Amino acid sequence: MENPFESGHIKNYVLLYASVVVIIILFFIATTLFHDVKKIDKKTFNTEISKKPQEEIKEEIPKRKFKLMDKVY
Repeated sequence: MENPFESGHIKNYVLLYASVVVIIILFFIATTLFHDVKKIDKKTFNTEISKKPQEEIKEEIPKRKFKLMDKVY
């Protein structure tokens, strides 16, 4: 195998490296030009606490088909 520095092939390697860098830069420019940034609305959450009487809350709990165990093992 020949040394590329002595045989003059280093010029080809430098040109290959430079062409790859230029292609990467062109792809970066193309993606920044054609990239449409959509505006995202800020999400807001409902911070109001609804106060229901305890009787209404107990009525909303559905009766279960299966009974849970009284003691946890």
